[in-house]
Amino acid sequence: MAPLSKNKIKYIHSLEQKKIRKEERVFLAEGPKLVGDLLEYFPCRFLAATSLWLQSHPNIYAGEIAEVSQEELSRASLLKTPQQVLAILEQPQYTLTPDIARHSLCLLDDVQDPGNMGTIIRLADWFGIEDIICSQNTVDVYNPKTVQATMGGIARVRVHYTSLPDFIRSQGKEIPVFGTFLDGQNMYEQPLAANGLIVMGNEGNGIGKEVEALINRKLYIPNYPQGQETSESLNVAIATAVICAEFRRQAAWK
Repeated sequence: MAPLSKNKIKYIHSLEQKKIRKEERVFLAEGPKLVGDLLEYFPCRFLAATSLWLQSHPNIYAGEIAEVSQEELSRASLLKTPQQVLAILEQPQYTLTPDIARHSLCLLDDVQDPGNMGTIIRLADWFGIEDIICSQNTVDVYNPKTVQATMGGIARVRVHYTSLPDFIRSQGKEIPVFGTFLDGQNMYEQPLAANGLIVMGNEGNGIGKEVEALINRKLYIPNYPQGQETSESLNVAIATAVICAEFRRQAAWK
């Protein structure tokens, strides 16, 4: 096993940068639960772990393995509280096919917060959504904060980046396209299609005008009791959870 050099620590820290992750086609994951889940799905180029973790995982394969002390791990880690192991994994290469909308619900229009992105991927995993299609300005799925927030969902949910207007147009007019708006219809009073597309918008600006023009089913998540003064809006990840739950509930009764 190789020692954890200063250059390796510098390289690990460089993976905070999207440019480096893209050039190297890798991403960073930390913690025993997350790393343990992802090692089953992605080739591992480098792994640094404490002796205790390595002893409990004798059959782990990685291109390079470093046994480290807790202090060394702390110097390498991007987390405030490092947890036994970190891994540099290879990014998968997915293909965006025309028929993907048959088993996809979620489109993200310029979502910027890494935590929101990771939580949405985790939700997609829970609700059986296999693909998420993102605008090209949406936060990078391999941002370390996003990866941590997915809680392993990144292993089972494929994330694609493309022009959302072009993608929506390619699906034809028969595919319902949903979005949430303050002037939309109460989502609990509307029939929701199992094969529809749900667009979730930017945290501050909502859904962009070009994408909004292609939405043919505007929904509204009502507050309770209706008419009572509440917060202006829901966090985008929470709104995604509410909508996906209702879509899946209706599908279960059909």
